[in-house]
Amino acid sequence: MSEENPLLGLREKIDALDLQIMQAISDRARCAQQVAEVKKGQGDDVFYKPEREAQVLRHIMAENAGPLDNEEMARLFRQIMSACLALEEPVKVAFLGPEGTFTQEAALKHFGDSAVSVPQAAIDEVFREVLAGSCNYGVVPVENSTEGVISHTLDSFMDSSLKICGEVELRIHQHFMTGPNTNKDTITRVYSHAQSLAQCRQWLNSNYPNIERVAVSSNAEAAKRVQGEWNSAAIAGDMACELYNLEKMWEKIEDRPDNSTRFLIIGREEVPRSGDDRTSVVVSVHNKPGALHDLLEPFRRHNVDMTRLESRPSRNSKWSYVFFIDLVGHLEDKAVADVLAELSTSVAQIKILGSYPRAVL
Repeated sequence: MSEENPLLGLREKIDALDLQIMQAISDRARCAQQVAEVKKGQGDDVFYKPEREAQVLRHIMAENAGPLDNEEMARLFRQIMSACLALEEPVKVAFLGPEGTFTQEAALKHFGDSAVSVPQAAIDEVFREVLAGSCNYGVVPVENSTEGVISHTLDSFMDSSLKICGEVELRIHQHFMTGPNTNKDTITRVYSHAQSLAQCRQWLNSNYPNIERVAVSSNAEAAKRVQGEWNSAAIAGDMACELYNLEKMWEKIEDRPDNSTRFLIIGREEVPRSGDDRTSVVVSVHNKPGALHDLLEPFRRHNVDMTRLESRPSRNSKWSYVFFIDLVGHLEDKAVADVLAELSTSVAQIKILGSYPRAVL
């Protein structure tokens, strides 16, 4: 019968493959449970290993032969790993809320849908929940490709003992959305987070130059407000659209098509080397001529790539500054260790925020 109907034959083949895939996933899950038991026997109660997951996803992407692209294949395996981990203990993740924000989307992208995401009202509350042990990890935004650094996140690291355990990059697509009661012909205001309004400034100037732009605490808050109003719209992302049942009038209205935000994963443990890592430090320099040159010169001499240098006002004295530095490599790498050892003898203070796998997805 399948020879007479090629479509039926292909469906039979897909059904057989589905059974094989299900069996393989079940075998993997049982193996993950055995790994957890071995860890318990060794006194290791930390089931989530950022460096190991990064290595697995990189290996999958390297071995992928298509037709699914590398990122799509890696996302599938991310969900499989998330579900397997949840068999033992779901990862509990604090994020800058409320529900429906880009930060929650980043958290689920990094940890998978089986993670338990816990919204917090402010960035410092995310730090507090992780430090207290109420959540295993936290996710906070650190910089946007259009609007720059998130100062509150950097400032929170200055007094915290938490470590950076990972990073995730998220393409930010902003949509102009309305609620069920909105009269689309008489929109007089739009709600969104201040950064989202800035990211869509040119589009708003061209399409809605006269409406009031109201900055609120989050895009999710903007989506909630629009639900009960007849003359307003919201700018937010896909998750907020689905969660609050809004309609997209215009899609992808961000001024820059490559608009992206980088988020940091914070936790209490240091992360071993994964093979493709980044290290973040904060440095306070002496107030003297040539201080910035002395800070940068060891990176050149040891051939260590600095990917970000950001200054913030110091809390110790007026008109003095600290520098947040991202560099390629891990603390266990000799070149990185040599640079940091040399800096520790020439700067006023250096604090290592963490070495962690570079974003895979």
